[in-house]
Amino acid sequence: MRTYQEFYQSIEKPFFAPPEWVFGVAWGIIYPLIAIAGIYLGYLVYKNRAPKILLAIFGINLIANFLFTPIQLGLEALWPASLDILVVLGTLAYLEYKIWSYSKTIFVLLLPYLLWGGFATVLQLTITFTN
Repeated sequence: MRTYQEFYQSIEKPFFAPPEWVFGVAWGIIYPLIAIAGIYLGYLVYKNRAPKILLAIFGINLIANFLFTPIQLGLEALWPASLDILVVLGTLAYLEYKIWSYSKTIFVLLLPYLLWGGFATVLQLTITFTN
């Protein structure tokens, strides 16, 4: 069985694929922002200042996000990983759209995640169609 790194190095990547170390740096910044946004969203829901459905959407997004790596690199399944990343991006875009009227802070905290998620989706779909 190959390691994550061996699998990623073995697939054909587009010219705009960043070096592997960029993923660690990006997620090292984004995950703490997601955590802060999630805690604050939980607080707003607890205080009845935001609807519970937003917390559910946030949860679905996190589950899809955490499943991506095992699907993509553990199972080496490009098409399922592409479907998963579309769920990540779709739930995140919807959450950002809805959260704006409840908390500009959460919107801003999740903006780097949305931007990286958009880039990662294009990258993943390109890898899937290329391989």
